[in-house]
Amino acid sequence: MSTNALTSEDFDALEAVLDDLRTRDDEVPQWEFVEGFLAAVACCREPISTAEAVDALLPEFADEAPLWADAEQKNRFVALCEQRTRELKASLVAKVESLSDDAAFSPEVMDVRGAIACLSDEDRAQWDAEHPVAEDEEGNPEILPSFAQIWAVGFMAAVETWPEAWEAPRDREVAQWLSDSLERIVALTEDDTHPATENMYEEGGPPSVSEERLNAFGEALWAVYDIHQIWKSLGPQTGTIIKAPEPGRNDPCSCGSGKKYKKCCGG
Repeated sequence: MSTNALTSEDFDALEAVLDDLRTRDDEVPQWEFVEGFLAAVACCREPISTAEAVDALLPEFADEAPLWADAEQKNRFVALCEQRTRELKASLVAKVESLSDDAAFSPEVMDVRGAIACLSDEDRAQWDAEHPVAEDEEGNPEILPSFAQIWAVGFMAAVETWPEAWEAPRDREVAQWLSDSLERIVALTEDDTHPATENMYEEGGPPSVSEERLNAFGEALWAVYDIHQIWKSLGPQTGTIIKAPEPGRNDPCSCGSGKKYKKCCGG
């Protein structure tokens, strides 16, 4: 497939597939998580096929009903994800001066808080009725995700899926460069607790994203460029890359958050 940008219809098709899969497994992630997962695949040191990435992201379970409606649905989803991955790879090798350049790396992220804040009173009441407040492991109400938070969680989920491919290089300076880059992405997995000043969903809408968050998002995007450059300069490793065993849905998440896997990186 070409590296042409996905159209709005293509993104709608991807969302529709995920919505359908969610009717059979309510833990199927949102597109923003998939987008982050594919970004990590696009800049990974080792080549990972899109089919392998999708199987790792949306595994089949032998003891449960099939996740996919049919082979055609899965093939279409994989094909669109492959086109998106190629598009992301193309943006990472394009020469750009700033993130505002048309060719710059620009992941699809959602200002959920901003979108909800822009709803009318009637639509907000309906949304609240259809989306009861979830609770975390301690029984506290979970807050809406911050801007780009789900994207960053998806990125780090891919890093944890293939740990051998993300093993720090021997060169200390390069290893520190990699660590610093990953830390800038990990920072986005945390909640935005600074005062909101901007709405990224609707210009002029109620503030939902802080200036600090927007700066952190920009730093994370440049971090993806750095990671891509690091692995490109080093090249693939020699040897077999082994996919990390995936924890059970109710097992503690391997990232160390203390949450169950299904409520954290597997959510």
